[in-house]
Amino acid sequence: MGFIQKFILPKDVDLVAALQAQTLATRNIVHDLYAAYILHEKEAFNAIKNDTSETSAIKDKNMKELLDVFIAPYDKESVFRIITQLDWIALSVKHFVVEVDAFHDKQALDVYRDIFELLKEMASLLEDGFKQLTKKELPSIALIHDKYDLVVEYRAQHVAQLLQQDDLKHIIIHNEILSQLKEIAKRMHVTANTLEDMAIKLM
Repeated sequence: MGFIQKFILPKDVDLVAALQAQTLATRNIVHDLYAAYILHEKEAFNAIKNDTSETSAIKDKNMKELLDVFIAPYDKESVFRIITQLDWIALSVKHFVVEVDAFHDKQALDVYRDIFELLKEMASLLEDGFKQLTKKELPSIALIHDKYDLVVEYRAQHVAQLLQQDDLKHIIIHNEILSQLKEIAKRMHVTANTLEDMAIKLM
């Protein structure tokens, strides 16, 4: 029986739990971003580095399990896309931290609290959406799209205010920072679309 289980029977992998772990880790890294740059919690800066290592390890593990599993609870192509897209959110946060560290302008980011709060809310909604999917309910992702639209709107307003200033270096740096914040939001927006696609295929 052991031989049959090992070499013949389809491998039993809990992909639902695996995806839940990755979704939670992704939510945590976005929340830590808020804690680090808006609440200025020193522990949060270290937590982000730990988060990026964790999300990368979970992504690699999930991808391996997806390749090993014979029967998946969801469409395998959709699972592949959501694993990759969740990883892109974490990578976008990592890239944001790299840029801000290079610019040495952490304290000046309080002015973008509105965008950081939206990112935090989007990450929580994404996690909630996956919980709904596991209950075979249609995820409520409309709010994620609405908040992404607000990120785009707020970014445009902040850029418009930047362009009224005379400090060219400040304008360039903060335009880049705002672009990276928008990138994090865009990745969550795209992930929400895949979540909806998974739900539709499941219903």
